Amino acid sequence: MKQFGKYLSAFFLALTLVTAVGCSSTPKQEGTAEYIDDSVITTKVKAAILKEPSLKVAEINVETFKGVVQLSGFVAEKADIGKAADVARTVGGVKSVKNDLRLK
Repeated sequence: MKQFGKYLSAFFLALTLVTAVGCSSTPKQEGTAEYIDDSVITTKVKAAILKEPSLKVAEINVETFKGVVQLSGFVAEKADIGKAADVARTVGGVKSVKNDLRLK
């Protein structure tokens, strides 16, 4: 019976390690928690842009990967490119902003 307990403990340890490795992140892939955090950041950035009267959120795409926000799409005025990036930077959790917005 003692032997069975050793094998059972080893099995659960191995299962825990496999689960932990499966949920961890790599430079090109997010872990589960990071994905959820990034989804929250994306939603907050979109909401912040929506609150800004001069920006049209429907034409600005927001994606987040490991806290780095990427803005893409089109804006009506050159000043809106910088404004959108400034708004995104104010959101908690944003590490940096890649701004790929273009003029219409």
